[in-house]
Amino acid sequence: MLLPAEKDLRTALARFAQVRIEHDVRPTGTTSLALEDVTRALCAMTGTTTVEEALSEADALLDRCRTERLDAAKGTATLAA
Repeated sequence: MLLPAEKDLRTALARFAQVRIEHDVRPTGTTSLALEDVTRALCAMTGTTTVEEALSEADALLDRCRTERLDAAKGTATLAA
């Protein structure tokens, strides 16, 4: 599976949160469709089939990105010393 870029994943999560809030506050056919679309996109990005799995996998992917970024920074600091 290709991993999504961190920026794209964060954008999808923010969009999901925004649409979910809009739908919870004032549910309409439009917000329902938007929620389905953003959920489908998030599931596709994370290789999952449910929103619960997608959110969990997104958290894991973001943790991985953070760890890789920290490891890279440590490597750069070691080279500079």
